[in-house]
Parts: sequence; C-alpha cells; structure tokens
Amino acid sequence: SVSSGINAEYGVINPDTSPRGFDFPGEHESYDFGSGAGFYVNATEEPWKTNYRMYSYVTGELPTVVSSNFNVNMVKSAISGHSMGGHGALIAALKNPGKYKCCSVFAPISNPSECPWGQKAFAGYLGDNKAAWKQYDATFTAKEYEGPKLEILLDQGSEDPYLNDKQLLPENLANACSNNKQINLNFRMQQGYDHGYFFIMSFMEDHFNFMAKHIC
Repeated sequence: SVSSGINAEYGVINPDTSPRGFDFPGEHESYDFGSGAGFYVNATEEPWKTNYRMYSYVTGELPTVVSSNFNVNMVKSAISGHSMGGHGALIAALKNPGKYKCCSVFAPISNPSECPWGQKAFAGYLGDNKAAWKQYDATFTAKEYEGPKLEILLDQGSEDPYLNDKQLLPENLANACSNNKQINLNFRMQQGYDHGYFFIMSFMEDHFNFMAKHIC
C-alpha cells in the first residue's frame, strides 16, 4: 500500500500502452513496436494512423471520458509513467503547458530520436522525416517549453541495463531542462536499482507524495 501523507482524496487512472484488437500485419511481432508499444504518438503512417493515436487518447479522449463519468476535478491533474510510459508522461506535460500540475517519471525514454527504441518506433509510426519526430521527443520539447513552472521528478536506477545501452538518455533531458528556467527537474540517480518493478515499488510512495503535494 502507498500513503500520500496528505489528507485528501485523489484518483489514479492507468491507461493501456497501445490500442488493442486490430491485428495489423506485424503488429504483434516485437515487444518494442505495435501491440503494447504505441509510444504515445499520433501515428501518421499506414496502417497505424487511424488507431494508433495514443497521444490524443491520453491527453484528450481519456480525461474527457473520466470527467464525464466520475466526480473529479481534472483541472488538478498530474501525470506519471515508467520507461516508454515515462516518455509519454513527459511529452504530455511538456506539450500542454499548465494541463498537468507536475510530472513524475521512472527511467523514462528521454530522447527517443537518438535511441534505438525510439528510432524504430518513430520511423514506423511517423515516417522517415526526423523533423517530425522532435514534437514527441522530451529533450527537444523541453528546450522549447514556455508556460507555467513545470515540476518534474525523475528517478533512474544506476544499474539499469537500458541506461548503459543508451536507450534512455536522461542526461540529455537533464541538460535541456537546465537551460529552461520554466522547468524544475529533480533528477535522482538511485544506486543499485535496475529497470524493473522493484525499482518502481521502492520509490512509488515518493512519487505519490510529490504528485499529491501539487494537486491536493
């Protein structure tokens, strides 16, 4: 169990990581593209462009569905994610100034245009024009962010194999944020932790406390 340490009620919404049930050619062939790996973009390439619109789903459709069916104040929202979901949380916050009070991420894919995971996904969903990739890359969007002060908590395990494989590149995001006075990035390197669920569970309470502080 996790306690926020703040005497207030808030809801947690966990969306899926991709659309499901379409069975496009090649959709289920790899873990890092297609089913389970929508990368939170609005695809522009066939056959993905009609359904693989996870960016619009998370930032638009899903909040509308929630607010229409539950008594919640969507004005006070935060966003969080891990790995590919961390990438999604970052771009959602950075591309929508003021929509989220804060952003919390675990081992995010921070510069997808420059890592193998991101390059594969972006080429498949967005095509080969790398200029179009930048709108979904947190390192680039952080450089251009203009809006209310954005608080970001980023935890990264020092023994994460994907950190060493240059799939995550949090140092690039940290550099971009350091040059933007409207972003306050708290980048914590957690010694001895990897990319897995024990890492997330170890610091989840910190992240709930961080988000509750800003939305409650």
